[in-house]
Amino acid sequence: MRRFGRTLVTAALAVTLVGGTAGWASGDSQTAVTGPPPGTDAWRADTVSGRSLPDPATTAPREVAAFFAGLDDAARHRLLRSHPLVVGNLEGAPLPLRYEANRIAVAATGEARYASLAAPGRQILAFDPRGRGQVVEVFGDLERAEHVSVIVPGSDNDADGYDTRRKPATGPAGMARSLREATGAESGTGTGSGSGSGGPLAVVAWIGYTTPVGVGLDAADGRLARAGAARLARFTAGLDAVGAPDPVLFCHSYGSVVCGLAARHTDAADIVAFGSPGMRADTAAALRTGARVWAARGPSDWIADVPNVEFAGIGHGVDPTSAAFGARRVPAADVEGHTGYFVPGTQSLAAFATIAKGAAR
Repeated sequence: MRRFGRTLVTAALAVTLVGGTAGWASGDSQTAVTGPPPGTDAWRADTVSGRSLPDPATTAPREVAAFFAGLDDAARHRLLRSHPLVVGNLEGAPLPLRYEANRIAVAATGEARYASLAAPGRQILAFDPRGRGQVVEVFGDLERAEHVSVIVPGSDNDADGYDTRRKPATGPAGMARSLREATGAESGTGTGSGSGSGGPLAVVAWIGYTTPVGVGLDAADGRLARAGAARLARFTAGLDAVGAPDPVLFCHSYGSVVCGLAARHTDAADIVAFGSPGMRADTAAALRTGARVWAARGPSDWIADVPNVEFAGIGHGVDPTSAAFGARRVPAADVEGHTGYFVPGTQSLAAFATIAKGAAR
């Protein structure tokens, strides 16, 4: 009975403490944005040369890629102009077509908060204005990259605040830029640019799911993570469909919960959890992935205060940096706080760069 009481107390602490990048603030319950993008009904009603268009909800990304491969440029651009939100979010569609579609879709919102996403040189791979908004941006040349990394962030990330000024090397875009620079890849030109002149590594900042806000039940349970995991799995299938290399997933905070649930459904080469409250698995082997699993936690990261339990759906389980979990450890002794893992000069960033280049042993 005493043990059960301690478990209840620990679960209550998990509700109070588990969170993401915003720090100690009360959380608001979020409704997960799922399903195909706005405009799908009009897309389904359209045809090209008498052929039905691939259903965004059910057609596999490889089939989408084959469909677009059978179209000429005029047909592709007709679909882009008529259905920019669908084409811009359609996994398996040609990358340049998606970048162009999302420039149109962002501009079409007429909202100042999104205007910077349509700036010249941005490579916006997905944009969904529903809810707080979702955005996916590519840094580097994804079409010709030898290695691809995907940043999967935690709480308090959305399209609304994506371009908000942050400390260097923090936030999904800051982490992506820092990782590219650490690997020696050319960074983009211009403020916020995701463009580059090729290079061996492309990095994707992926806010492709509805993240929790602040600290609250959303951050302590797995509801949003489960929805995000399905979207992450489809995203990685889309990368595969356009010929991109198997990605490395860098999963921060609540994003590591998403990665843990998606692991078995992706073709990731490596999965790196950092600042993680748990991955909803007792061991790395329980993730049922062929990827190598890595974990990092800095000495001053407040995530260490989060109880590593899962009880009645609350909490995310075993600490991925524990010996019992069995992940490969990433050195992080000089990391400061919860968001300092990609700061230049840190042990963690040096190790991340080695993993991203496929050179880790």
